[in-house]
Amino acid sequence: MARVLTPRAEDFPRWYQDLIAKAKLADNGPVRGTMVIRPAGYAIWERMQAEMDARIKAAGAENAYFPLFIPESYLKREAQHVEGFSPELAVVTHGGGKPLAEPVVVRPTSETVIGEFMAKWIDSYRDLPLLLNQWANVVRWELRPRIFLRTSEFLWQEGHTAHATREDARAYARRILHEAYEDLMVNVIGIPVVVGLKTARERFAGATATYTCEGMMGDGKALQLGTSHELGQNFAKAFDISYSSKEGGREHAWTTSWGTSTRMLGGLIMAHGDDNGLRVPPRLAPIQAYVMIVKDGEGVAEAAAKLRDGLRDAGVRVALDDRTDTPFGRRAVDAELRGYPVRVEVGPRDLAAGNAVVVRRTDGSKSPTPVADVVAAVLAALETDQQVLHDEALANRESRTVEVATLAEAIEAAATGWARVPWSAVGVAGEAEANGQGVTVRCLLRADGSVPDSEDEPNLIAILARAY
Repeated sequence: MARVLTPRAEDFPRWYQDLIAKAKLADNGPVRGTMVIRPAGYAIWERMQAEMDARIKAAGAENAYFPLFIPESYLKREAQHVEGFSPELAVVTHGGGKPLAEPVVVRPTSETVIGEFMAKWIDSYRDLPLLLNQWANVVRWELRPRIFLRTSEFLWQEGHTAHATREDARAYARRILHEAYEDLMVNVIGIPVVVGLKTARERFAGATATYTCEGMMGDGKALQLGTSHELGQNFAKAFDISYSSKEGGREHAWTTSWGTSTRMLGGLIMAHGDDNGLRVPPRLAPIQAYVMIVKDGEGVAEAAAKLRDGLRDAGVRVALDDRTDTPFGRRAVDAELRGYPVRVEVGPRDLAAGNAVVVRRTDGSKSPTPVADVVAAVLAALETDQQVLHDEALANRESRTVEVATLAEAIEAAATGWARVPWSAVGVAGEAEANGQGVTVRCLLRADGSVPDSEDEPNLIAILARAY
């Protein structure tokens, strides 16, 4: 395999940028910090979107759509919220060639505009819970952009719900965290995530609690892949989201919000990619099997088409590459870069022996396989390699996570991976000290690994790391 990427061990950020460009996943947009997602990248996003959408709907939420433009006054009604987002806001002051009577903010997130309509739509306890989700773009004016990880405009889903009680709101925020987010990331994207509670310092602006899914990337840094927030009654009081209770009184609702974004694409690249390109877990891959004609003639095209049809009939997402006017080596390199889980190479020599060659992307192994057995071999490889990628990512995380006793040890360990340290050894002052050295508390866990309700619980474990 010709070297087309900077080796990860040599320069991980350069490798990441090389892979995005060479695999034709995305490009920089014309405005600084924006991105153009190319078809190969968007196909993966569509698969993520479909899998996530199904899980969100299974949890009872319904999709809606809300405006891109939000009156500036809406954001100002929840003080912590506007303060948290103010450095990132894009504000429109002119429209139709004239100054606007009130500036409008290009949506950075939609708590405020959705809160306005929740107040309009909710009247009685019978209207609760109200479970909404939208798929949209958002704008956060990013100072240090990096494609998929931090861009001024990105795609995401954002859920917003209103409940009659705090307990119901907390239960739903955690249901989404585990049943939608954690399940997708572990079982489809193949990234073993640590699920925990954010500290007050890292909490979403205006929330009372933020829960997170944190993944370790190939270089040992952390990436926040999704968050779910309890908003208490902060937004309900600011927007008068209230309801008539069974007892006849008027009560404010308890609300949540939660989101995942195209950042998951960056996580996919950095958690599973290798020096030959992307490696896409089979359950996620838009193309699971890539049938390639090595050289035409002697019945090769017919045999390749028959294999494609057989794979498709077996439920495999399959594509056929019959571009014999392009050198096979170049096409093989492109297939490696794109991360197709399995390649089926069909050429005259192998076909004369009754075989095709099954190539697995996880380890590069090549297995001459009787044509009659190819479909079964591909199905077995897809099942096996889904687990292989997860297990490799888990082994990377476990080998680069250390147990330490002090803040100083945790900061030192974060140079190469993650540190697990008693939260009591860090605290608010220690967290500020770590932040000053580029290290953050990614989340807090109970000793048994479960998610705490508060950072004030005793005996919590803090995960410290450098992060994207």
